[in-house]
Amino acid sequence: MKLEKLVGERFKEKPSDCTVESHALMVRGGYMKYVANGIYSSFAPLKRVTRKIEQIMREEMDAIDGQEVQFPVVMPANIWQESGRYESIGKELVRFNDRNDSPLVLGMTHEEAAVQLVKEYGQSYNKYPFMIYQIQTKFRDEARPKSGLIRVREFTMKDAYSFHTSEQDLEQYYAKCHKAYERIFERVGIPEVISVASDSGMMGGKISHEFMLLTGIGEDSIAICNECGYKANMEAAENVVNNVKEQPSQPLQEVHTPNMQTIEEVCGYLNSEPKKSCKAVVYQRNEDDKYVVLFIRGDLEANETKLTNYLGFDIHPAQITEDCGLTAGFIGPVNLNGDFIVLYDRSLEGVNNLICGANRTDYHCTGLDPQRDLPNAKFFDFAKIQEGGICPHCGKPAITIARGIEVGNIFQLGTKYTKSMNMTYVDASGNPQYPIMGCYGIGVGRLAAAICEVRHDDYGPIWPKAIAPYQVHLCAVRADNEEVKQCADKLYEQLLSKNVEVIYDDRNVSAGSMFSDADLLGVPLRVTVSPRNLKQGVVEITSRDKTLSLSAPVENAFDEIVKLI
Repeated sequence: MKLEKLVGERFKEKPSDCTVESHALMVRGGYMKYVANGIYSSFAPLKRVTRKIEQIMREEMDAIDGQEVQFPVVMPANIWQESGRYESIGKELVRFNDRNDSPLVLGMTHEEAAVQLVKEYGQSYNKYPFMIYQIQTKFRDEARPKSGLIRVREFTMKDAYSFHTSEQDLEQYYAKCHKAYERIFERVGIPEVISVASDSGMMGGKISHEFMLLTGIGEDSIAICNECGYKANMEAAENVVNNVKEQPSQPLQEVHTPNMQTIEEVCGYLNSEPKKSCKAVVYQRNEDDKYVVLFIRGDLEANETKLTNYLGFDIHPAQITEDCGLTAGFIGPVNLNGDFIVLYDRSLEGVNNLICGANRTDYHCTGLDPQRDLPNAKFFDFAKIQEGGICPHCGKPAITIARGIEVGNIFQLGTKYTKSMNMTYVDASGNPQYPIMGCYGIGVGRLAAAICEVRHDDYGPIWPKAIAPYQVHLCAVRADNEEVKQCADKLYEQLLSKNVEVIYDDRNVSAGSMFSDADLLGVPLRVTVSPRNLKQGVVEITSRDKTLSLSAPVENAFDEIVKLI
């Protein structure tokens, strides 16, 4: 089509409210428009990009025997009540009533709808295995949407659901889908995406992986071992500690630490170091504000995901009041009295001579020996893995922490949904069984934004050819020149006749404006017809990524363009 007819404006100035490059470039380039917080409309260039991404997904899902279906965006609350998630999910799930006062929800994910769809179909073992998938709009009332399409409330997702009669069959299909995801990311132009072990979160299940595109603006932290290649999301990575007990073990005694409440202050005052201390991290249970007190080594951070998974309920950082029984800044594990849930990180197991709070203002204790002083304590992994930490796989202190954008995820769900929603099949022996599920998701808009984030320069996106909005950007510099116009028009018609996707700019604007718009559209191949080139009898062909630049004779230009495509 002709650029002058393309709906949407392109401009040079970076919008002040865009914190990441992909967001700024997609606003400047006329790809998207803000509607509400975390909600955007797509102009034609973005829609063309996402449509191509969706087609690649369809091809790869169909190749592993997926069947495309479509679930409703609006669902009755009762199927979410069956699964238990209507109550367990917080405000992210939008709940409302229709005119008949029937409770409904907006779909943020579709496990319940998938089970409801195939519940009657899958009543016999000989129907299995099978996989269904959709590409559908979803809504998650995200508390803090940001970074353009990377974290939104309304989004389009490819989500797939597989059903199996054995764990072994699920594992085999899970591996097959993992490979399909690798092919998807390679085909859309980001083969560097890595797979990391992750936490299943609200989805449930025991095994899950996230596909991460490493970039400094990513919201997720990934632990990577440079020795063995181990990779895991920081939320799921085991924190391995090498605990050593000193000899002799010092007696537990109180010391005066006036106005010193932080680990750094106390350890500095007592001429020690944070790793030789025990600190308290305090939360409250969401449902009733009951206090949860976690004791952990002073140099480590609590991993709230591990903590929540262990507890089985949601928590939030505590507000410590004067009458709650806790002395802020001086909380310790010995003689802690009150109705609290008390937990211990395994970084405290088998060590001694630690500094800790004394549970009274301006006092701490030295000489804490958990084995001696806390004989009933049980220790679990509640800590975040650290830079330079010990790898859970190879045991070497070679962990590095990188940032990444999650561009896909896969889960082995087990029977979480089929059991809760009473979906059964009759096995070969005539016994009822619950099908075993897997689910597999990729956010379409987020993937487009992530690609833009790592495939751009100072002037605009550099779209990989498989998903670029157009294949050729044809520029007629000085379209008021009859020779230029005739040559460019002819090329345009020839390219259209071969079904080449071409955006044709024959506007009466300066070459600078024309090339600036071309950069923002990021089309892989740019063809320039200008008076200067035509004097030499050539057409200039360049690539958006600057790896190709050539002059083709006018009479051969069409063939050369088609060959390059």
